[in-house]
Amino acid sequence: MKATQQLHDLGQSLWLDNITRTLLDDGTLARYIAEDSVTGLTSNPSIFDAAIGGGDAYDAGIHAKSLAGLAGEPLFIELALEDLRRAADLFRPVFDATHQVDGWVSMEVSPLLAADTTGTIAAAEAIHAQAQRPNLFVKIPGTPEGIPAIEEAIFRGIPINVTLLFSCEQYLAAAGAYLRGIERRVAAGLDPQVASVASLFISRWDVAANPQLPTDLHNALGIAVGKQCYRAYRELLASPRWLKLAAAGARPQRLLWASTGTKDPNAPDTLYVDALAAPDTVDTVPEKTLHAVADHGKPGAVLPVDGGDAEAMLAKIAKAGVDIAALALKLQQDGADAFVKSWKQLLQRIADKQAALAARGKEPIAR
Repeated sequence: MKATQQLHDLGQSLWLDNITRTLLDDGTLARYIAEDSVTGLTSNPSIFDAAIGGGDAYDAGIHAKSLAGLAGEPLFIELALEDLRRAADLFRPVFDATHQVDGWVSMEVSPLLAADTTGTIAAAEAIHAQAQRPNLFVKIPGTPEGIPAIEEAIFRGIPINVTLLFSCEQYLAAAGAYLRGIERRVAAGLDPQVASVASLFISRWDVAANPQLPTDLHNALGIAVGKQCYRAYRELLASPRWLKLAAAGARPQRLLWASTGTKDPNAPDTLYVDALAAPDTVDTVPEKTLHAVADHGKPGAVLPVDGGDAEAMLAKIAKAGVDIAALALKLQQDGADAFVKSWKQLLQRIADKQAALAARGKEPIAR
């Protein structure tokens, strides 16, 4: 049995961390769903920047929207949502069969709003309305300014993928925002079933920490943080506060492993996926990692609900000189900065394509 099927059978959702128009047009995404147990999809500005810059698949759409008077961010959002609506429709049978637990796609609010709580709420509401798909998450970063936006979005009934979480403390802040949003809905007599995932980034820990650590501790920090967060996740689901909401009909905000492609060429290419097998979680993987897991993945023992050796490993890494709390803050800020850079690069790429197409006097390209 493929490792992708094994993970599915133990209750972990495997999502693809990529989207391109070509993946949709040539049937590749449909094949991943049918053959590799892929049950959802995530995107971000870097992914769309690579997709739009990688060829001419988006030229017709860019030109048509230019003729309709769109430019900049509105043009990109509609271009991205065209892809995500198609992907959401492919996952709709999973969404329905799992009673809305699985089968989701994700669209990011502008990273330029990372420090703007009010602007983030407005953008999330606009994307949710424009998408017109019940199985689309709006991604909001779990930064200090993002936390109140997450709570308010959940209260307004907008499904949220909380992104850019690195530490257990950051995860718990995001989980708290979700709980408060649901509690406010219950108090207002509203349906408490608003879906959410909390995305914990794994491999970036090791990219940052490995140069400071002895070889025997390389690629151990991300997994240890993941185990620590899994324990916190399980403790939260067993807490009286959550059980009260569950009794009212709420569903858990699922923990999602992000950034699970191996960056160290000396480490196994399925390292993080194999190490983080756990029920009631999601693992979103880049295509290269999906292929590796399907081919030779070997999921290890299911994560222990008590976090296993997480605390001992974190203590060992701290003793070796890594300030884990400080690094968590830096990783979150660096991640936010990287998305801003990708967003600006993406909008410039679209503007350049618009100008080039207009200069050539092209009609919309038939595809």
